[in-house]
Amino acid sequence: MRTIKDTITTRYFALVFIMALIGLCIIARAGILMFAERDYWKEVSDRLWKENVLVYPNRGNILSAGGELMASSLPEYKIYMDFQAGGEFKDSLLMAQMDTLCRGLHRIFPDKSAAEFKDHLLKGRKSQSRYYAIYPRRISYIQYNEVKALPICSLRTYKGGFRAVAFNNRKHPFGSLAVRTLGALYADTAQGAKNGIELAFDTLLRGKPGIAHRKKVRNAFVEFIDKKPEDGCDIVSTIDVNMQDICEKALVDKLKELQAVWGVAVLMDVKTGDVKAIVNRSRGQNGNYYEESNLAINSMVEPGSTFKTVSLMVALEDGKITPRSTVDTGNGQKLMHGKVMKDWNWYRKNGGFGVIDATKALGVSSNVAVSVFIEDNYRANPQKFFDGIKRMSIDQPLHLQIAGEGKPNIKDTKSKFYSKLTLPWMSIGYETQIPPINILTFYNAIANNGVMVRPRFVTHALRNGQVVQEFPVEVINPKICSDRTLKDIQMMLEKVVSEGLAKDAGSRQFLVAGKTGTAQVSQGAAGYKNGKRKHMVSFCGYFPADAPKYSLIVSIQIDQGYPSGGVMAGSVFHKISERVYAKNLRLDMRSAIDSTTNLVPDVLAGNVKETMQVLEKLKVPTQELPEYDGDEKWGNFMASTSSVLLANRPIKSSAVPNVVGMGAKDAVYLLESRGYKVNLKGVGRVKSQSLTPGTKVVELQLRIEN
Repeated sequence: MRTIKDTITTRYFALVFIMALIGLCIIARAGILMFAERDYWKEVSDRLWKENVLVYPNRGNILSAGGELMASSLPEYKIYMDFQAGGEFKDSLLMAQMDTLCRGLHRIFPDKSAAEFKDHLLKGRKSQSRYYAIYPRRISYIQYNEVKALPICSLRTYKGGFRAVAFNNRKHPFGSLAVRTLGALYADTAQGAKNGIELAFDTLLRGKPGIAHRKKVRNAFVEFIDKKPEDGCDIVSTIDVNMQDICEKALVDKLKELQAVWGVAVLMDVKTGDVKAIVNRSRGQNGNYYEESNLAINSMVEPGSTFKTVSLMVALEDGKITPRSTVDTGNGQKLMHGKVMKDWNWYRKNGGFGVIDATKALGVSSNVAVSVFIEDNYRANPQKFFDGIKRMSIDQPLHLQIAGEGKPNIKDTKSKFYSKLTLPWMSIGYETQIPPINILTFYNAIANNGVMVRPRFVTHALRNGQVVQEFPVEVINPKICSDRTLKDIQMMLEKVVSEGLAKDAGSRQFLVAGKTGTAQVSQGAAGYKNGKRKHMVSFCGYFPADAPKYSLIVSIQIDQGYPSGGVMAGSVFHKISERVYAKNLRLDMRSAIDSTTNLVPDVLAGNVKETMQVLEKLKVPTQELPEYDGDEKWGNFMASTSSVLLANRPIKSSAVPNVVGMGAKDAVYLLESRGYKVNLKGVGRVKSQSLTPGTKVVELQLRIEN
């Protein structure tokens, strides 16, 4: 007979056996999970949980100098339909709502009809595509929200099948304005920028990505942020939107008129080197002009006659010449080392300029005069001339804030291709290559009292409206020449415009100083005369010359017509300078008053004594008419060309006074002090009164002018 103890022991061991068996099963199953099914469950886990997911920050904006938005990142979307999502329920709902859906798509995207959308979606349904593009192009955020509100698309993704892929697209609110300088991004913005400010300041603009993990909850991934992304900084550029527009309009109009190959215009602030506008336009195959390359900073061109200023400055600084030094240019032709140097007018009957001084040589842009000055004074020691050029820092790269600049190619006696012809031909701007912005930087230094500053495209970076990094003005050369030389060259450049070939660049409103440039463009190994000839015409200068505010270069390459830097580039300079000057014009009204003119204000009727006191304090001339009785307290006034007149007889106390023109307060005071009851209508000055002055009444109505 089994005892209670035996029963308990049996049950205990049975329970232990069962627990051990369960433990062995758990261990066996764990082993299977860890080894046999490891890869499968890892794949399931990866589908349900994702670690270290990058959260991309918003790219910073690029702003103009005035704070206008010039480049900003806006989301765009590609929309798709998964025709396998939702099963039979979704398919039947789709067919029932197809017409409504297609009409809605046509309303949002009117370039395709509702019938076209229907045919397109039916093809996708037939193919059972899981990623069928609803619309071929990217759409805006507003359009995306409108599509999401349509039937089927408003359902959850796994039920309705509507999907969207977001793209961070860069937009330019001002269109093509300065677009090449602003720069561009790759289609995949994660790859960064291609060029311009976008590339140069990419590390500041792009920000820092964050970290997140994703977990699948009820067939949808939920993102959990582990580390917040840090949005990019906003970059404040030096570009002035209005000035950029002025420069682009003036340059493009001239390019179209000349059917030019390409052209550039760069406007710079004299003191800071801030590039207020930069235009680069080249002719496309269709004849229109596009901003394809930053020609102002990377085009290596022979500067032509704009380089003559450099040559004469070296000679002035070395004491070799003065502005009054003379040279005989003869008939405009001069044999130099077996090659003829020619002036631009050599072919005329009375070619050449005869005997002229250095000032006129620069004004008429005489090749012969400048080359003779340099050849005669530096033939024995040409390296001294080249050293003088280097002293002005024009041979140095500018190390601009944006990439792609060209490095000036200026020879000296150690250069591989140096010859006896180098000195005279280089003095007039040949056998050397300098980007337009480098030439402008040199002329800007002349305007800036000899201080050469680096051109600047960006002034500072902002985050949440606070400055996080500044880019100060940088001085390249604190003094490119002596004050004496600077004063001489400034005078000579002013005469180039007032008396020389650059009259078209001048203005009647302010002084302009600068130099024309016309150079034949080398065809490389083919030389200058092979095939269709091209010329570079330019004008570089500054304004107002007596108090320089802006410097500007205009360079245009043409392949037809008679080249003239003064006429072609100078006229563009004229338009830009006058419009920029007018934009910043602040006139003092006193300047419109002749010195002999007295300001005579309009004086309302009122208290004579007090009015006369005010006029005396203001030093306004007054005059009393012969019939005026000085004891009368109230009266009317009128203004003459030179003084204020007390115009009519004193107001008698027994008659209704004339209060037209008085302020309401004075009119009421005068009338009520004489016992009249006044009814006012309106506010301001008295425009009319109900009774004629001089009558006797008890009540008087006044209409007040608003």
